[in-house]
Amino acid sequence: MRNIIVLFLMLICSSCFAQNADINNFLVKESLLKNSKLAIIAADSLENPLEQINGTYTFSVSGFTQQLTFNDGVAILPLAIDKSTFVYIKHQNDRGTHSKLLYVYKKEGNLNPFTISRIFLIIIPLIIVVLAFAFKKFIYIAVVLLIIFMIFSYSNGLNISTFFETTFDYLRNLV
Repeated sequence: MRNIIVLFLMLICSSCFAQNADINNFLVKESLLKNSKLAIIAADSLENPLEQINGTYTFSVSGFTQQLTFNDGVAILPLAIDKSTFVYIKHQNDRGTHSKLLYVYKKEGNLNPFTISRIFLIIIPLIIVVLAFAFKKFIYIAVVLLIIFMIFSYSNGLNISTFFETTFDYLRNLV
């Protein structure tokens, strides 16, 4: 009987100290090993690292599902990056979808990830289209600019489906 009471108290106490281990924000940096891999760092809303995050979490990296193992709030993406590219990282949990669009610039073996505000993916084409309708002589230039924008995006890993997924995720999170 005494063992049952002790076991019951241990279960109650362990649930009192349980942590909320959801990842609702994350940072993306170059791995400390400088091996052309990215590190995902679990963070709070103020972008302070959360070192208590441990375990396996599912992320979608540019359309590919990855099981990432976090140790002290840090996980390393298994795929190395060989050239500058767009990377779309998404994590979904009970509190919603959390995603970031990054442009990873690779120069001399160093990776520099830049977070791209997804509002630019909406505003840039929208401004070009509005200018094309406002100035009839600008139509040919607008078409060329849109084609250049799409070719640059596609050649660096941002295909049309990722473009629309990123845009719709952003618009969904605004509501």
